[in-house]
Amino acid sequence: MTENSDLIEYFALFTEVGIIEQLSRNLLEAELPDGIIAPHFAVLNHLIRVADGQTPLKLATAFQVPKTSMTHTLAGLQRHRLVEMRPNPNDARSKQVWLTDEGRQLRDRTIADLGPILSRVAQTTTPQEVRTVLPILQKLREHLDDARDQHDNSSPLTSS
Repeated sequence: MTENSDLIEYFALFTEVGIIEQLSRNLLEAELPDGIIAPHFAVLNHLIRVADGQTPLKLATAFQVPKTSMTHTLAGLQRHRLVEMRPNPNDARSKQVWLTDEGRQLRDRTIADLGPILSRVAQTTTPQEVRTVLPILQKLREHLDDARDQHDNSSPLTSS
């Protein structure tokens, strides 16, 4: 059984991650072109990191948002010609989301534009510290992803 004081530390960890997410989102959005917001960039980044050609429903599940919200986000990306919708060859009733060259370029350009900000972060956190914490954060993300996938109707923190 985990001690209550340990649970408080886990909660503090999630609090810090949430605050970092909020602050980093503001920094990101300052570098994005007008009309593009962090959720748009997150989808572009996900499609590059995981794979494009996913269905809107699969993306909605990955981002834990309603399909209608993901449809709205994808419509914004389409308006800016950053993604295109193609028929799903495996299911004629659905579509797949594909990055355009403009979408890939926007993602890469935004990351490059974040260089000066990341350089300032590097002045406060050593590469070794990043290498130490990154696997821990990845392990937590993988657990939460797996819990979500295994228990769609229960809490993502439910043990698997």
